[in-house]
Amino acid sequence: MTQRYVIHLPVAAADLPAAQRLARVIGRWLLVLPQTDPGETTVSAEDHQNVRHRVFCDLLMPGGRRCLLRADHDGPCSRRFTRRGCH
Repeated sequence: MTQRYVIHLPVAAADLPAAQRLARVIGRWLLVLPQTDPGETTVSAEDHQNVRHRVFCDLLMPGGRRCLLRADHDGPCSRRFTRRGCH
């Protein structure tokens, strides 16, 4: 067992797209904290928490950093927020 703990922070949203958008915003804000790993962020329905939906692409990019665009974005990966990658 590792000495790593995960914080589960319930936040309510009206539907899956709204939950994913909110999770992306929260994840990007939390980048200022070195303990956070927003690339692993997922969302689920309250009654089906075992069915999780990825929020970020999280693919490894050159230099060892991860893509921070939405999970199903079009075009190349990026570490920067873009109009195209935010939807």
